[in-house]
Amino acid sequence: MCAKQRHNYKNLKIWKLGLEIANDISDLLLGFPKHERYDLVSQISRCSISMPSNIAEGSARSDKSFSHFIDIALGSSFELGTQLLVAKHRQYINIETLKKFEEKIEEFQKMTMGFQNGLN
Repeated sequence: MCAKQRHNYKNLKIWKLGLEIANDISDLLLGFPKHERYDLVSQISRCSISMPSNIAEGSARSDKSFSHFIDIALGSSFELGTQLLVAKHRQYINIETLKKFEEKIEEFQKMTMGFQNGLN
């Protein structure tokens, strides 16, 4: 891809999956206790939204810069996985819900790393 050409993030499978995860997380968080609103709920929400947002933002940049934004999206996905483990420990989600999200997050990570390798 030449330096002036940019990716259309809305056509990227990694962005679509990241957005799906963010939307699923948003639905999940509705069931969390109110006292977690400014703590765990806020953290989980921010990192899940960060995944597709950084892909979208990076898509307007050069491939080298885009790769940096992908690194941030990946970091957010690992953060999300950790926060879901905390939510499971606090009994806000069950093991089935945790596993479902872990599988989607792992798929996102594999796809995103593969895409990133194609940029470099």
